[in-house]
Amino acid sequence: MMETATLKEIDATVNSWLHEARGLVYQWLQTDLQVEQKTSRLDLVTNVDKGVEQLLRAKINNLMPAAKVIGEENDHGQVKSMEGAVWFIDPIDGTMNFVKQHDDFAIMVALYIDNQPILGWIMDVTKNNIYHGGPQLGVWCNDQEMPAPDDITLNDGLIELSASRLLAGEMHFEEIAKMSSGVRIIGSAGISFIKVLEGKAVGYASKMKPWDFAAAKILLETNKILFTTIDGNEIDMLLSSTVLSATASAHTQIVQLQRP
Repeated sequence: MMETATLKEIDATVNSWLHEARGLVYQWLQTDLQVEQKTSRLDLVTNVDKGVEQLLRAKINNLMPAAKVIGEENDHGQVKSMEGAVWFIDPIDGTMNFVKQHDDFAIMVALYIDNQPILGWIMDVTKNNIYHGGPQLGVWCNDQEMPAPDDITLNDGLIELSASRLLAGEMHFEEIAKMSSGVRIIGSAGISFIKVLEGKAVGYASKMKPWDFAAAKILLETNKILFTTIDGNEIDMLLSSTVLSATASAHTQIVQLQRP
C-alpha cells in the first residue's frame, strides 16, 4: 500500500498531465484532423489520439520507468501480466464523437499495482472536469469529493447501453432497456461512466477493451458501484469483456436476466 501523501502527489501530477493534454487537443483542433480507419469506417483513429497517447506514455515513463503501459493506440497485447505497476491509457475515448461533434469524449488513465486498483482518472474534455481518485483517496470531481450514488433499481433509473449490442438484441439488452425508465446512448464509455458515478444513470453496459474500463472500475468501485462482466463474474484486466457497472439493485436485476 502506498503512502497517502505519495498517492496525492501522483494524483496531482496526472491531473496536470490531463490539463496539458486538453490544451494540445484544442490546439490540434485548429488544424485539419488526420482521420484514419482502424477496422472499419465506424472504428476511427486520429492524429490527436496518437499524439495524446504519446504524451501520456512519455510522462509515465519519466515518472515510473519500470512500469508497464497498456494504451489503445500502441503496444496493446504485449503486456501479459498485471504484476508490478501497470498503467492504462485511453487517449481519446469516443473518437467518433470527437471527429463528428467535438463533444462527449474523454481522456482516461488508470494505475494498478499487482492487479490492485490504485488511482483512476476520467477527464470530460469539453467540460474540463476531471473525475479522479481511488480506494485510499476517495472519488473527486476536480476539487469536490463525490458521495456514493443512491442504490436505485433499474426500473426507477436511466440506463446507459451500447448501441450495437442493443440493436443486435444481444445479452438481453432489449429487456434491460424495457425494464428501465429509459435508455441513453452517448458513444463514449468515459462519459457514460461519469453519468453512473454522478447518479444520473443506474448503470452502463457495453463490450469494452481494458483501456475503456480500467479507470472507471477504480472510481466506481470506490464509490460502491458494482463492476463485473455482464453475467456477474470478475473482470480480467487484460481481456475484452462485456462490462456491467451498476448500483447493487440494478446489477442484481441485469445479471439475473443473463441466467438461463
